[in-house]
Amino acid sequence: MQTTMPLTAVRSFADAVRATVGRVIVGKENVTDLLLVALLSDGHVLLEDTPGMGKTVLAKSLARALDATFQRIQGTPDLLPGDVTGVSYFDQRRGDFVFRPGPIFGQIVLFDEINRTTPRTQSALLEAMAERQVTVDRETLPLPRPFLTLATQNPIELDGTFPLPEAQLDRFLLRVRVGYPSEAEELSILHRFKTDEPLADLKPVASADDVLAMQQAIRQARWQPDVETYLLAIVRATRANPAVTIGASPRAALALYRAAEAHAAIQGRDYVEPDDVKLLAAPALAHRLLLTTRARLAGQTGDSVMAEILKATPTPVEALQAARSAQMPQAPQPAAPQFAPPSAPMGAPAPQPYPYPPMALGAQPYPYPYPVAPQGQPYPYPLAPNGQPYPAYPGAPTAPTGPAAPPATPPTTNAGPQGQ
Repeated sequence: MQTTMPLTAVRSFADAVRATVGRVIVGKENVTDLLLVALLSDGHVLLEDTPGMGKTVLAKSLARALDATFQRIQGTPDLLPGDVTGVSYFDQRRGDFVFRPGPIFGQIVLFDEINRTTPRTQSALLEAMAERQVTVDRETLPLPRPFLTLATQNPIELDGTFPLPEAQLDRFLLRVRVGYPSEAEELSILHRFKTDEPLADLKPVASADDVLAMQQAIRQARWQPDVETYLLAIVRATRANPAVTIGASPRAALALYRAAEAHAAIQGRDYVEPDDVKLLAAPALAHRLLLTTRARLAGQTGDSVMAEILKATPTPVEALQAARSAQMPQAPQPAAPQFAPPSAPMGAPAPQPYPYPPMALGAQPYPYPYPVAPQGQPYPYPLAPNGQPYPAYPGAPTAPTGPAAPPATPPTTNAGPQGQ
C-alpha cells in the first residue's frame, strides 16, 4: 500500500542515491540529478551522447540504488516490436497460448541506440512510455511501477539510423548529455576501476514504494504566481520564435512544471524558484522544438534557441530585487561587530556588484540579515571589503553557522572608506 511521505524526505533520498551512484560514476552529479528529476516526475530520459560515456553503467547504478529491476534492449535494424513487448507462444503441455514478457517489463529500462531500430519498433514504445501499459494480442498488461525509460542515441553516426519522430521525442521528459569528464575525474576513473568493479558492491538505499510515495510528495511544492508566469512565458516564447516551426506543446509545459517541482524537492525546498525553471528549460524543451529549414542551415539548434529565449525572458527574481532595492529604506547597519568584515585599507577599491545584491563595507542592509541568511546559513559568496572573496582576503572572519546575532549599533570608527 502506498504511503504518504513528507516533502522533506525527498532531499535525504536524493542525497543517498547521489552518494550511491557516485561510488561508480565519477562526477556528473548534475546528470544524476536530472535522472532523479525524471524519475520523481514519472517521466523518461533521452541520453544523447557519443559511445563510451558511461550511460549504461549510469543506468545500472541507478537501478541498483533503487532496488529496481533493470532491463537492457540493444537497438538493431532487425529488432521487432515483439522482441521489446513480448510474444505469445503455444505451450504444448498446457495446450494454450502463454505470454512471455519482453524486456520492456522492467522498472528501469535502458534502450541502447534507439535510433538504430525501425520506426515500427520505435512505435512499440509509445504506449509503454505514455500509458505504462502494453497491449499484446488484444490484451492490455500493466507495466511495473515506477517505470523509467532511458534511451540512448549517438548524434554523430547517422548511417543506418532512423531519427525519432516528433511524437516519439515528445514522450521524453528530458534530453540529457553526459559529456566528457575533466582530467582529474578521468584519472579517478582509471584508479577506481583498476582492480575493482564497484557496481557489484552497490546496495539499495530506497525501494519502489518509496519512489512512488515521493512522486506524490513532490506535488506539494508551492508555486508563486510570478514563477508560473515566468514558466509560461518561456514556453510561449518558443511558439513565437521565428526560427521555430512548431514550439513547445501544453504537454511540454506540464513536463517542465513537474520537473521544476522535482528539482526543488531534491534541493530540499518546498517551493519552486525561477532558477529551477531556468535550469530545466533547455533539457525539457529543446528536443521538442522543430526548427525551420533556414534556421537549421544557419547552424541553429534547439539548445541555441532556448539559450536566446532564456536570455530575453526576464526572471521575476530580478524584478523583485529591483523593486525591493528601490523601496528599501536606509536602515542602520544590523550586523554584530564580530561578524563585520575588517576595515579596508585607505584607497582600496569598492566591492564590485555580482549576481546577488552588491556588498558594501561594514554591514549594510540586505534582503537577509548580513552576513547570515535565513536559517542561519552563510550568505552566498560574501565579499571582503576590498572586493575579493573571503577565502582570498587576509584576515577575513569565518561566516557563522548558527542563528544570526541580534542587530548591534555599528561602530563609529574604523568603518572603512564608506561614506568618506
